[in-house]
Amino acid sequence: MDDLKKVSHLLYAPGEVMPGIEMSLAEACARGSAAALLDEVPFCVVRDWIWIDLIVPDAIRETLQAAGQQPAMVYAGRVLYDSANRFQEGDWVRTTQLIEFADGCIFRTRNTRYVLAGPGARKSAELTTVLKIF
Repeated sequence: MDDLKKVSHLLYAPGEVMPGIEMSLAEACARGSAAALLDEVPFCVVRDWIWIDLIVPDAIRETLQAAGQQPAMVYAGRVLYDSANRFQEGDWVRTTQLIEFADGCIFRTRNTRYVLAGPGARKSAELTTVLKIF
């Protein structure tokens, strides 16, 4: 499958349905803000998201694990709110690798907590495919 088809499949093919947080934007922001108080990491509320389990060689998996990361990223088609004003409402975002998943809706990376609003999908893809989304 060529690169364009792989990216298209990742973004548009069905995946395993995952629940996100079902609450208002204000409530989601309150949840993200409360979590951010722990270590002052900014938060971002996103919708239309895809949890991507990365298909990586064992050496990369071991490198990620040694750095406290897991081989998973999120692509979100719509930013609802970003506490650090890096993204505008309606932008898309692709995260870095997962550090921790908490409360069934908070995808934590090194630099940001992403509050996953609404249902999403879980899929697998090669890291090279995910990095072609821009």
